[in-house]
Amino acid sequence: MAGRLSPETYAAADARLSEVDAEVAARYPGEPAGRQPVHTVYVPAHAYHAGLLADWGERARVIFAERGEELGLDPGIADRVRQKLAVEPIEDLRIDFEDGYGNPGDDVEDAAALECGRTLAIGQTPPFVGIRFKSFEAKTRRRGIRTLDLFLQGLDGRLPPGFVVTLPKVTAVEQVSVAADVLAALEKAYDLPERALRFEVQIETAQSIVDISGAVAVPRIISAADGRCSGLHYGTYDYSAGLGIAAEYQSMEHPAADFAKAFMQVSAAGTGVRLSDGSTNKLPVGDAVLDAWREHLRLVRRSLERGFYQGWDLHPHQLPTRFAATYGFFRDGLASAAARLHDYATAADSGVLDEPATAQALASFLCRGLDCGALDESEMPLPRPRLDAYARRTA
Repeated sequence: MAGRLSPETYAAADARLSEVDAEVAARYPGEPAGRQPVHTVYVPAHAYHAGLLADWGERARVIFAERGEELGLDPGIADRVRQKLAVEPIEDLRIDFEDGYGNPGDDVEDAAALECGRTLAIGQTPPFVGIRFKSFEAKTRRRGIRTLDLFLQGLDGRLPPGFVVTLPKVTAVEQVSVAADVLAALEKAYDLPERALRFEVQIETAQSIVDISGAVAVPRIISAADGRCSGLHYGTYDYSAGLGIAAEYQSMEHPAADFAKAFMQVSAAGTGVRLSDGSTNKLPVGDAVLDAWREHLRLVRRSLERGFYQGWDLHPHQLPTRFAATYGFFRDGLASAAARLHDYATAADSGVLDEPATAQALASFLCRGLDCGALDESEMPLPRPRLDAYARRTA
C-alpha cells in the first residue's frame, strides 16, 4: 500500500545519506571474527627463550598445586584451570623491548632483537604473539623502528599466526599514522602480504585520551591507524603516574582508570578494535601469594563485568587466577545466557523479551567462553556456526 510521499522524497533521503552510509559502514564493521585472547603476557626481551611457554606453565602448575586449594574454588573450575595450565598456559605473548627491557645500548638491543626473532621463528608459539617496541616519541622513535626491523629480520619474514605488535606511549595522533606507514614499508621490505602487520595502541598517556587541541583522541587514533589497529590496551601505571596519582593509589580500579577506559569503550564500539585492561603490580610471590591471588581474582572479574575481556599478566603465578576468574565469570553466566539465546532463536514465549542486539551479546558471551576453555560445546543451546552467526548479527 502506497503512502502519500512521492518517490522523489525517498530518493532525496537516499541521495543525501548515501555518503554517510558508506562512511558508517567502513568505520563500524562490527565485532571481528575469531578469538580474542583473555590476556597478554609481557616478558622482557632479555628473559625470552625457546622454552618460555613450558617454563611459565610449569611454574604456574606448581604454585597452583601447592596453594590452589586456599582459594576455595569450585572443584570444576579448579580442574579446568589445571587442564588449561597443562595445555595452553599463555594465550598471547608480547616480547617486551620497552619498559620491561630498558635501554641497554644499541649493540645489545640490536643483538637481542635478532635473537628473539630467530628464537620465535623456530620455537613453540602461543595462539597470539608479538613484540612491544619503544614509542614513537622523538627520543625513542628510531630505536623502536630499528628493533622492529631487526626482529622481522630474525624471523626471516615468517610471521607466526596471530602476530601483532604494540605501540606504547602515544602522545600525538600523528605517531599512530607514522607507525602505520612504517609497518607498510616493512611489509614491502620483507615481502610480506599487504596489511599482514597490525598493531595494538597502548592508551597510557593523557594525550591519548584528549589531545593537545582539546579533542577526544581515541577515535582519531583508531582512524589514523588506517585499518591496522587491532586493539587498545590500557596502561595502568604510566597513565596514572602521568595524571599525578600517588603510587599507592595507582590501580586498575581508580576512578581515573575507569574514566579512560570508558572513553576507550565508547570510541572502539563497533569498530572491530578490541579492548584490553591493564595489569596489577601486586605479584603472588613469597608470603603475598594468597593476598595477591585474591586481589587478582577480584580485578579480573571486575574487568570482565565491565566488558574488558582481556588484561595483562606479568608473572607465571598470575596465570591460575587469570583463568580461575575468567572461567568463574563465564560459568556463572552460562545457564542464563544459554536459555535466553535458545528462547530467542526458537521464538519461545518466555518471560524475557530480548532484542537482536542482546541476542548478539548472549552469543558473543558463549563464544568467548568456548574459546578460552570455560565452556564446552555440549553445553551450548545452538551449534557453533549458528552461535558465530548470532555473535556477528548475521543470523
